[in-house]
Amino acid sequence: MASQRVCITTLEYPPDVGGVGESVCRIAHMLRDSGYEVHVAVFRSRHRSGSGYRRSECATQIQDGVFVHRLQSAIRLDEPTLQDFLSEIYFQLKELHRQYSFDVFHAFFINETGFLTTLLGQESRVPVINSVRGSDLHKHVFDPKQHGQIVWTLENSTWVTFVSRELQQRACILAQSLHIKSSAFWNSIQPIDFGQLPTPALADTLQHHASNGIVIGATGKFRGKKGLEFLLDACAELSTEMKLTLLLVGDFADKERTYWEQELQNSGIADRVLITGLVERRQGLAYLPYMDIFAVPSLRGGCPNSLLEAMLAGCAIVGTTVDAIGEILEDGQNALVVNPGSSAELVTAIRTLAQSPELRQQLGQAARVKALHQLSSAVEQENWYKVYQQVLQEPIQFPQVAMVELHPFLMKRGTS
Repeated sequence: MASQRVCITTLEYPPDVGGVGESVCRIAHMLRDSGYEVHVAVFRSRHRSGSGYRRSECATQIQDGVFVHRLQSAIRLDEPTLQDFLSEIYFQLKELHRQYSFDVFHAFFINETGFLTTLLGQESRVPVINSVRGSDLHKHVFDPKQHGQIVWTLENSTWVTFVSRELQQRACILAQSLHIKSSAFWNSIQPIDFGQLPTPALADTLQHHASNGIVIGATGKFRGKKGLEFLLDACAELSTEMKLTLLLVGDFADKERTYWEQELQNSGIADRVLITGLVERRQGLAYLPYMDIFAVPSLRGGCPNSLLEAMLAGCAIVGTTVDAIGEILEDGQNALVVNPGSSAELVTAIRTLAQSPELRQQLGQAARVKALHQLSSAVEQENWYKVYQQVLQEPIQFPQVAMVELHPFLMKRGTS
């Protein structure tokens, strides 16, 4: 019996840098190992790269047993629009379906990717799974131009998955049909041998700082949702009573860079902040053992891979109650958990951990145990297996479209 064909649609896929791309790659490999023939259609940025015009193209290669199709829209105008981009990508995706006859589509991120994929699935009468990651329902749903499209996509999905129950609850308010066709489960992470990682570039500097105080760390692309300003305020207050270093593994989002550089200068602790800039994932992971406390002060966040990596590293974690962060972390059991947007609560939690190496070790070890067992790849793979079995085995009821004939009188008027 031939393997069933899955087409995953995504905005990014390795070697592209990004958390969604990493998750898609992980899930694609899980589906491959479960016996599916997996195709990934990568929607490239609609923005121009370089100068000049170009034709649309689809570059296909096999990466670790997964068919990866990198789609690129044509550029025929000096300033191509989002509609130009999406219509071009839709045509290419339709061509891929004509060539491979997919049994199921699976879109990651409701915006752009999810709408386009669901539209094609409805027209082709192929089931569609949509996976909500976070910003699509926490941020883009408030855009009046995208709200209707997002709700339509949710309502017309065969099944919808979420990385947190909080996201699922919001979606069920927007589209009540999701109560019977959705599920929420966390991302997973594979074991990492931190002893085999390269020595990070700032290792010597960090060892010097660690000998004089506490190293508080955070990782990622720092932008509004990360809650960094509240961490800066907390560290500024704590710096008056203890020696500390704030290590930011990553960099500021380009669009917000000026704001964050201003925040950093206004914090009064710029001389105590180390910023690595964007680094390759293994380099980023190598910094985790140098942190005494790992901070996740997010205002919203889906199920961030950075949190799971810190748990696997056995870090003592301070996190907020939002999304999967607040679902995975248990206050006093494997982390200290605070309300989002509260510098005062961050101060109290960080101070508590800074003053107790024993508590840091206890919480870090408990976090590592949870990551190894409840956040293992086997658990997530079983969840995806259930979703795919549900979608592929149950008959899908697609809407019937009735063709309405015009009255002969109206037809005559229209042709006169």
